Amino acid sequence: MQESIYKYADVGLIHFMAYPEVGKGEGPILETLRKICEDDYFTLVEVTWIKDPEVRKKAADMIQQAGMKVAFGAQPTLLSQKLNLNDPDEEGRKRAVDQIKSSVDEAYEIGASGLAFLTGRDPGEDAREEGLQLLFDSVLEICDYASEKGDMPIALETFDQLDCGKNTILGPTEDAVVFAEAVRSYYPNFGLMLDLSHMPMLGETPWKMLYTAKDVLAHVHIGNCVIRDPKHAAYGDEHPRFGIVGGENGVIELAEFLEGLFRIEYFDGITPKPLSFEVKPIAAHGECSELIIANAKRALNKAWAMI
Repeated sequence: MQESIYKYADVGLIHFMAYPEVGKGEGPILETLRKICEDDYFTLVEVTWIKDPEVRKKAADMIQQAGMKVAFGAQPTLLSQKLNLNDPDEEGRKRAVDQIKSSVDEAYEIGASGLAFLTGRDPGEDAREEGLQLLFDSVLEICDYASEKGDMPIALETFDQLDCGKNTILGPTEDAVVFAEAVRSYYPNFGLMLDLSHMPMLGETPWKMLYTAKDVLAHVHIGNCVIRDPKHAAYGDEHPRFGIVGGENGVIELAEFLEGLFRIEYFDGITPKPLSFEVKPIAAHGECSELIIANAKRALNKAWAMI
């Protein structure tokens, strides 16, 4: 592709994945966020909860000064507290819903262009129908709360259904689309977030995943996974760097995925669409955040040149 990627995409980085030490809403948030804001490769940054209101304000100011867009990822707020939006225990489900409502507040406060979250675990075939109804009730309540504050897009990220991963109730794209279409009949600003990292874990192809979800696709993540070697330090849903030995996604797979995004007209050349790296240093390998980020940028540059 000869044209600039920025005509088609807001190239983003997930702050709390590239720097996992900030994922619980504490730690060197401003120091690491500044590194991203100073890098003009990125036009979008995805943040998660920031527990200190003063730090949150400084983060918002920093992002605004840098001229970047910001999106809010509420996934860590659920995962770190083991909260489940389809929890059969009503009190547990309520805690999960309240947490996402709190995330909605933070997202609006920081000026986010969108918010995303994930479902709870798959309860198994016998309880799946009930779980999906509980999830539907939770999502409608969240969207209703968000709509009272504005029209910020809300996205549900799909995950895997493997024991080595998140094993969420909504994994296969076809099932997630049916769910999303039902929610969109009430709230048209609701959609799906798809991730190249999760595609191999779902056993799907770029065309199957993207074409199936094209009418409800709101946000895209790109990354890698390891699923064939249980002894690998990055086994499961760990988002290692592109091209890691034993991994599923490198430059070629990324290029195929980008081509799919063009074919379904996610990239329309009119409004740049979110395209964020979800990559994480593997601590057991002694990896460095900055080098993993550099790897991601090089992979995207090479993949973009191939399409």
